[in-house]
Amino acid sequence: MEMFHVFLALILMLSIFLGFELISKVPATLHTPLMSGANAISGITIVGALIAAGDGSDPLARYLGAAAVSFATINVVGGYLVTNRMLSMFKKKDTTGSEEAA
Repeated sequence: MEMFHVFLALILMLSIFLGFELISKVPATLHTPLMSGANAISGITIVGALIAAGDGSDPLARYLGAAAVSFATINVVGGYLVTNRMLSMFKKKDTTGSEEAA
């Protein structure tokens, strides 16, 4: 069992290092669009959080799972909102004054 924890710690350290290296190479102008897109598509974390919350074997697991569902939902919704706002900045504005049905 001890070897399993060492393996998980190694995976955590490698993912932290890899994430830092990848993010540090991204130019500042691309950081926000990439992160908002990543947040918007990270809905898979909600699935994992629902599994953890629905396990039901331990009350602590239910509470932590419910908190994970809340935080993951905030992350996904925030990603969609930021992405939508950025995309709306690139839409052409109607200069004729008439509104067309979309």
